[in-house]
Amino acid sequence: MAISFNDAFAGHDKTLLFRSARASVLANNIANADTPHYKARDITFDSMLEAERSRLELSGDDDQHIAASSSFSTGSDEMLYRNPSQPSLDGNTVDMQREQAEFAQNSLQFDTSFMFLDRKISGMKKALTGGQ
Repeated sequence: MAISFNDAFAGHDKTLLFRSARASVLANNIANADTPHYKARDITFDSMLEAERSRLELSGDDDQHIAASSSFSTGSDEMLYRNPSQPSLDGNTVDMQREQAEFAQNSLQFDTSFMFLDRKISGMKKALTGGQ
């Protein structure tokens, strides 16, 4: 029986990719907090999931199957603009306190996902080596 890493990792590897991409976007927002007319961006899990769904293709192997149509949005940009709670006079929409809080929360979620993935890998190692 072959081991499928997609099934074995239970999506924690994809979660790490999402968390690192979001950390990059949030760090970019923090770095541009003083840039005039900079618009804060963010990535949500739902937008990434919707972008992934739009890449899927349906297949029909019978003539009586209904023809596949793309019912998902085909937008290729997963990043969204953040709605400012209090925009500055120079047009910058970065709220430094919010960005730092989002970055800290994302960092904790990254660490948690990494811990789950590490435990999955440790469990697979123990299964292969007989628990040693």
